[in-house]
Amino acid sequence: MQNPKVSVLIPFKNTEEFLSECISSIIDQTYQNWEVLAVNDGSDDNSCQIMDHYANHDSRITVLQNEGQGIIHALRTAYSKSNGSLITRMDSDDMMTPNKLQLMTTALLKNGLGHVALGKVSYFSKEGVSNGYKSYEKWLNRLSEKGTNFSEIYKECVIPSPCWMVHRSDLDKAKAFTPDQYPEDYDLAFRFYEKQFKCIPSENVLHYWRDYQDRTSRTSEHYAQNYFLDLKMHYFLKLDHDKNRPLVLWGAGKKGKNIAKILVEQGVPFFWLCNNQQKIGKIIYGQHMLSYKHLPQLNRPQVIVTVANKEAQEFIKEHLQGMNMLLAEDYFLFC
Repeated sequence: MQNPKVSVLIPFKNTEEFLSECISSIIDQTYQNWEVLAVNDGSDDNSCQIMDHYANHDSRITVLQNEGQGIIHALRTAYSKSNGSLITRMDSDDMMTPNKLQLMTTALLKNGLGHVALGKVSYFSKEGVSNGYKSYEKWLNRLSEKGTNFSEIYKECVIPSPCWMVHRSDLDKAKAFTPDQYPEDYDLAFRFYEKQFKCIPSENVLHYWRDYQDRTSRTSEHYAQNYFLDLKMHYFLKLDHDKNRPLVLWGAGKKGKNIAKILVEQGVPFFWLCNNQQKIGKIIYGQHMLSYKHLPQLNRPQVIVTVANKEAQEFIKEHLQGMNMLLAEDYFLFC
């Protein structure tokens, strides 16, 4: 197919201020064979009326009511009514660049099944973009430029939720929006990783990502850090943990302690290392804290790195690489 239909799935709730910009950016796409499945997730402002207005003027836009509650059910509702052979998501408060659908469609057609089309993202906000989001944008775009997103999947969500596109059959293979697991975008990224899909490199900014105080990712409990950590550990133990190799946890800060607690609770044996002289020798959660210099004594260890300090991270990566350890094979960044 040289001109496949693209289904754009858009959950929306109380985004009346931004909807017109969002939908206009889709209508103005250079690629025109698309459909929008916009699902109202309980809006109590004018969002539904705005969407109905666009639907009445463009037959490619369909407005639906959520068959459940929350973003996962909204995505299921949209997907169940979609007809496109290519699927993408869109956030109702964001905007597409005019060539987004064209470039992503072209990339998927060129590379075939088993691939995820991506684009670089650009955050914007009338209040100004925080350093945290600037850092996330820079990190994410660096990975997307090379298509190496999955190499750092345990650090943060490596697939931007409103800026990916896949073949319908691949999305079904990855169970689409079936799991009731939050954060749903990160969970889907892990399922793409599990199915060994390949990320297609992109040098183009294709998505303008709006940040503001009431954005769902800032306000919903489903995006709290404990959800992220539980998800990361679930998939690490399922996909990358080799029970025949010693597991090492490097770092005794808050994140390191939370991971240690998860491992202890699940009965997963591990060595706990750090390079903090004040903590070496202490016993935490029944685990004896060892010096990082203990690492060479272990046979082919797998290392989870949880240290947040940037300078310490560089020291750790240099140390591990000096031992000929490979990222995403021998050591995994959780920070």
